[in-house]
Amino acid sequence: MLALALSAAMLGIDGYVVRVEADSAAGTPSCSIIGLPDRAIAEARERVRAAIVNSGFLYPPGRLLINLSPADVRKEGPAFDLAIALALLALDERVDRLALGEFVALGELALDGGLRAVAGLLPMIVGARNAGFRKLLVPAANLDEALLIEDLEIYAVPALADAVAVVLGHGAKWRRRAARAAPAPPGADPCAADFSEVRGQHAAKRALEIAAAGGHNALLVGPPGCGKTMLAQRLPSILPAMTRDEALEVTKIYSVAGLFATKPSIATRRPFRAPHHSISHVALAGGGAVPKPGEISLAHAGVLFLDEFFEFSRGAIEAMRQPLEDGTITIARAAGTFTYPARYILVAAMNPCPCGYRGSRTRDCRCDDATVARYAAKLSGPLLDRIDLQIDLERVDFDDLVSAQPAEPSAAIRARVEAARRLQHERYAGTRIACNAHVPAGRLRVLCALDGDSTELLKRAFARGAVSARGFDRITRVARTIADLAGNPAIGRAHVAEALRLRPTAAGAETAAALPV
Repeated sequence: MLALALSAAMLGIDGYVVRVEADSAAGTPSCSIIGLPDRAIAEARERVRAAIVNSGFLYPPGRLLINLSPADVRKEGPAFDLAIALALLALDERVDRLALGEFVALGELALDGGLRAVAGLLPMIVGARNAGFRKLLVPAANLDEALLIEDLEIYAVPALADAVAVVLGHGAKWRRRAARAAPAPPGADPCAADFSEVRGQHAAKRALEIAAAGGHNALLVGPPGCGKTMLAQRLPSILPAMTRDEALEVTKIYSVAGLFATKPSIATRRPFRAPHHSISHVALAGGGAVPKPGEISLAHAGVLFLDEFFEFSRGAIEAMRQPLEDGTITIARAAGTFTYPARYILVAAMNPCPCGYRGSRTRDCRCDDATVARYAAKLSGPLLDRIDLQIDLERVDFDDLVSAQPAEPSAAIRARVEAARRLQHERYAGTRIACNAHVPAGRLRVLCALDGDSTELLKRAFARGAVSARGFDRITRVARTIADLAGNPAIGRAHVAEALRLRPTAAGAETAAALPV
């Protein structure tokens, strides 16, 4: 005799539906679970048996076989308990088999038949919805998380007996539907950090406005106390509001990582992650025996701020090279290969030398050339080439520091950023490109075309050795963003010149200074 129930599992941050097939045959009583289960699933045999008996049902006799399909993907965690129990009860027709096929069931069973919450529920629910299912059985403790997804019938039950009642058509009192909600725009929090609090540093603010408008990576270089951290912390306040898809993807990542607050909710603000420089390679990139998202994925659709950049280990820094180019991070372990999104704005901050005062007009540097060379050795050329903007900061002038004139607030800067993003949205309509920084090299010549004067300027910079092939593409994307901020449909010579001055190499800055605009 055969019965079928449905559950769901995760692969990275994406959920997929799992068929829980139960079969009974005559013979010595036993129960086997196949389909690449982990130990938690293998132990479900005893949990499910006790839960069924203690809920007042009869446990099916004979040799029982449970298959989790697809069988070539490793399954993990106790979320299959409820579906396994319902499939076993359907063998003796204590549950309507046809009705059971309409539900995706998720939940860990206690020995008394109660249902316990499961981690990472949100991606599983999204996977079930994408597969065409609309009815879900979940633990009552997961109700808030389940209600984040629209257009679903959620039955949040406290125990196995209640789940059986739902399948039998008596579940009206547990049925819930999610209400539509849109992410709140950034900057609505009156306590949020604001650019109006930053005195001076007008060039740095301009560069971060470009970074926000086009999604470009930035490197802040300056002596201690010049405002590098303060500026980076305020970058999220000028980013445009997340789209619904971005908000849902960020929420899925936080669900998988187990970082929900006491009450789950859809992400409304772009992430800002600022890990300490002692962070390990695994914590930054993600991993573990069962791979979990790292900081570069937790910063997806937001900002990853690395303060004291050269204090990070060389391995941790180099781990960002591929995600900066591809927008994803792939982690291969014995448990499987997982791909997590990692499309973020990198903002790194560093001192120009170990003492912090190389090139300063106010204090002498104590570092010799060899010390500075060793200090800079952690930052490889290929990684530096993936950073679009270098922002050199000096100490704030005293007059700016004590000035009573208010600085420009984040709301005014954000308005210009959103106007530039609207132009990009129109330009890239019908594609998966979100902003200028994401334009693939193969389409750059069409979507970010240069005129004759702009091409000549870049040609001269290339001849001086200041620009690599990748750097040429990145300068073009930055120039496109500068033109968008100015409201110009075409990239002009002045836009390219400003992009050149912001290249993160001394040669680039010298070349830009030598070239007439």
